[in-house]
Amino acid sequence: MKRIISLLSISAILFTSCKKDKDEVSEYNPNVKADLSVEFDNVAGSADLQLNTGNYTNALGQQFKVTKLKYYVSNFKLTNVDGSVYTVPQKDCYFLIDESDATSHMPVLSVPEGEYKTLSFMIGVDSLRNTMDVSQRTGSLDVSGAAADMYWSWNSGYIFFKMDGTSPAITAMGGVFQYHVGGFGGYSTPTVNNLKTVTLTLPGAPVSFGSNNHKHIHTFVDALKVVNGTTNISVPTTPMVMGGPDAPKIAYNYKNMFVVDHIEAE
Repeated sequence: MKRIISLLSISAILFTSCKKDKDEVSEYNPNVKADLSVEFDNVAGSADLQLNTGNYTNALGQQFKVTKLKYYVSNFKLTNVDGSVYTVPQKDCYFLIDESDATSHMPVLSVPEGEYKTLSFMIGVDSLRNTMDVSQRTGSLDVSGAAADMYWSWNSGYIFFKMDGTSPAITAMGGVFQYHVGGFGGYSTPTVNNLKTVTLTLPGAPVSFGSNNHKHIHTFVDALKVVNGTTNISVPTTPMVMGGPDAPKIAYNYKNMFVVDHIEAE
């Protein structure tokens, strides 16, 4: 009889423990926000990217240096373990990552408490913001300020991605190459659409986010993949890209630059 009572007691304890675990998961309040910082750590292969001084070699054996690297990330979304998707409000969701400005490398988002499994974002500036009245495009989208060199006034559109550099393999134009990619699909007539969406699985997913459990996602961004990828770009053959047929090739390449290295609590 004592053995039966003991087994019943153990069962009750296990049931209570399981119920407590479930209750703990349900304690996340979607109305409470948590800070989430996403670091874009620009690298070249396994080394830190060094503007002006780093010497790199593409898949075709051509050497080059990077003098500028800037790109927009926007339209962040997180997928919860239950399949629901949280979309960060657009007004808080446009960031210009500039390798020369360390303060730009770590955007901070405000997300509801929960357990998340993926993070996605767009490389570029969507058609809505591209065509919105200029008075509503502020901060990193200010075409008279932060975005002055990331906007084609002659083409009325943002440059989504910019990588400039030099290469001894280029015999003209002072050895300079410039890869500037934009194109959101067109305003009044259809044009090329180089907007790319990146979806990253969070290591150890699902990852808990809470008001007292802020997270930092450390993401490596490999600049070598701009020229090494689905299409291996020849620097001397293709030194200037400002649109045209080569822009989509570079866009497909840089979509694969991003990988989550680790997540840590703050």
